[in-house]
Parts: sequence; structure tokens; C-alpha cells
Amino acid sequence: MTDSTQPGFTSFPGGGIAVIAGESGAIGGAFADMAEACGRFRAVVRLSRRGTIPLDILDERSVASAARAIAAMNGDLRLFLDATGFLHDDRFMPEKSLRDITPEHMAHAFAVNATGPALLMKHFLPLLPREGKSVLATLSAKVGSIGDNRLGGWFSYRASKAALNQLLHTAAIETARRKPEAVCLSVHPGTVASALSAPFEKTGLHVRPAEEAASDIASVVDRLTSADSGGFFDHKGEAIAW
Repeated sequence: MTDSTQPGFTSFPGGGIAVIAGESGAIGGAFADMAEACGRFRAVVRLSRRGTIPLDILDERSVASAARAIAAMNGDLRLFLDATGFLHDDRFMPEKSLRDITPEHMAHAFAVNATGPALLMKHFLPLLPREGKSVLATLSAKVGSIGDNRLGGWFSYRASKAALNQLLHTAAIETARRKPEAVCLSVHPGTVASALSAPFEKTGLHVRPAEEAASDIASVVDRLTSADSGGFFDHKGEAIAW
């Protein structure tokens, strides 16, 4: 690390490009700041709806356009972090019971947490170089683990994150055939202080600063290798049950 808090991304070849989708969120913004501070990358590109390169993950034309803009840049795409995601908004809150399930809530959760990330994989994984380490990491959630589910509830969020993990794992298998050094990861960042977690801070959850979570994620993507590709990990780099 470059200092006690900033990962150096030293496992990546120098001079590449890092792209963060969802940088307007707490984790995405903190991660982008760290990628810029480390000096390892030629460019760090922040993608969001209002960014210089706009990105709307619910619109495939927007995703394809953003990918073309990255492909036109000078340098290899070495690191792509998908920090997008949906837990709740002013219309939908996590379901406490089966009776709370609605088609509208479930469709929206799957659109943002599974379909959108799948489109990012479709258009950005082909941009990873054939040689040298490269990483595509997506922010998943431990509650998407079927094996770890002991509390129930949160149907749409749990199911959409489980779908995300399956999509990532399947994409990793295909990517490895042509890019054996590429690493595809689902990462659980823990509960982070943000607008996303604010309604649940009084439930006893351990809530961490976004900078701490981003630093942990950076360390995980720096440390894990192609042997770990397709896996589901927590912010310490420990495997999580599917």
C-alpha cells in the first residue's frame, strides 16, 4: 500500500485504465478516489448518469456507448468496479413477509441488481486484455447467499443478488477461455454508512465508513487472482457460501 489507508493496486500492470460504474454512490466514489491516488492507472473513469461519460445501466444503448468510449481510450482496461445497486427507495422497502411481495418491486430489484450488471459484463468484459491481470468486480451482498440465509425476508433484494452471483460466475467461466489471467469477482462490502443503509442503522448492524469499505474491496481485488475468478467473497477476501 502507498500508505496505511491507500491500496497500491500493485498486482496490476501499470498504465492501464480503471473504470468505476456507480461512482456517485458512497463506495464507488471512495473507491475511485483511491484508484486515482495510487498512481497505478493511466486514467480513472467515473461512470454515472451525470458523468462526463454518462451511464444508465437500465438502458443497453447507454451501456454500449460507455463501453465504446472506454475502448477508444489509450490504454488497457485493467479494473472495472460495478458499484451500482438497489435496496430501497421512496417506492419500495425490503419485504418483511411473503405478503409484501409485489411484481413491481421484484422487477425493479432484478433490473438494477441483475440485468443492469449483466449488461455491464456483456459490454465491458470483452474490453479486458488477453494478457496480464485484469479484474471485473461487482458489489453483491451476503444476504444474496442461499446457504447463509437464516432470517428470511428481503425477498426481492436477496433473490436479485443471488441472480447477480450466478451471472458473475457464469461470465467468469466464459471469460477464462480467452483471458486466463482475468479475474471476475462478486464482493460483499459489508454494511456501509450511506443513504442505502440509513433506515437500518438502528437495527444493530455494524455500519462502516465508505472509505473503509472501499479500501477493503481494493485490497481484495488486488490480492485475489484468476484462481479465485467466479467466486463470491466478503470484504476480507473470505469465500461466502452460495
